[in-house]
Amino acid sequence: MGIPGSLTRTARTFAATLHPNGYHGSYQGGRGFFEGWYVKLVSADRSHRIALIPGIFLSGPGATAPDEAFVQVLDGSTGESWYESFPVTDFLADAREFNVAVGRNRFGVGGIDVDLDGPRLAGRVGFTSPLDPWPVTLTEPGVMGRYAWVPVMECYHGLVSFGHDLAGTLTLAGRELNFDGGRGYLEKDWGRAFPQAYIWMQTNHFSRPDVSLSASIARIPWGRASFAGFIVGLRMGDDLHRFATYTGARVTSLQAADATITWRMKARSGMELRLRAERRRGGLLHAPIRTQMHKRVEETLDARVHVELVNASGDVIFADTGEAAGLEVHGDVAQLG
Repeated sequence: MGIPGSLTRTARTFAATLHPNGYHGSYQGGRGFFEGWYVKLVSADRSHRIALIPGIFLSGPGATAPDEAFVQVLDGSTGESWYESFPVTDFLADAREFNVAVGRNRFGVGGIDVDLDGPRLAGRVGFTSPLDPWPVTLTEPGVMGRYAWVPVMECYHGLVSFGHDLAGTLTLAGRELNFDGGRGYLEKDWGRAFPQAYIWMQTNHFSRPDVSLSASIARIPWGRASFAGFIVGLRMGDDLHRFATYTGARVTSLQAADATITWRMKARSGMELRLRAERRRGGLLHAPIRTQMHKRVEETLDARVHVELVNASGDVIFADTGEAAGLEVHGDVAQLG
């Protein structure tokens, strides 16, 4: 007697939840689905800043948009971006680890090999130190904490590496971009669609090389209602300071102006995190809605994030500014306050 399909899918979902860095599309059962890995590369002198996003979009029943694999590119130095579409048959990915192929392009734990048209981009950049993922445990399998186990979330998130060293060269439109001694960052998203409103910021270019920040807040559908959920991780050496909805932290203020994002939050312990991000020029990336991949979202790799960590006694225990920061602000962010 065979194992019922529902039990097989449950088992595969359980296994995939414990491996957030891997591919989650193989057990979706024909539903609309997307998955993309955000690969950020910054050169040692920060003059070259590139983001590549390999991924897949499966439109699901009743949709008119075609299924497609893709690779997106954002040149953070110029703000230029482009999107290359591929047949889904050109997409391969491992369910247990970061290992993705889209056409001739390879992305994995050891680095990336790219060969893209558009403004011609080709070359190899290796990851020369181990990836540093958000810890995965049975109760909190990654950055989403216990929400990773909720089967009806619109969008799931994974943090593959807070930071790792780079070596190698890419050629972009005839320009040679050297990443020897640079720093990388890796995260990913999967599910049915991006949130209708969100703010995301990330930087691992502080004066201390062992510091990295990843912060996001979004409007999360929850049945017929919704709530503003947030996840923030400040990695400082071996310490990870978590501020998230599921940890009991709360947002004390959030203001989005034309040029700045000011965000303060407080943990149950009384520790406070203060963020002020400065917007700069960006490029347009594609993001998924339920029927197609082509919603346009502005992103920059040229932002600056001022960070202060304050203990319960009011003492500032960390204050620094992260450069070469990624920043996205999308939708009606008044819903997030």
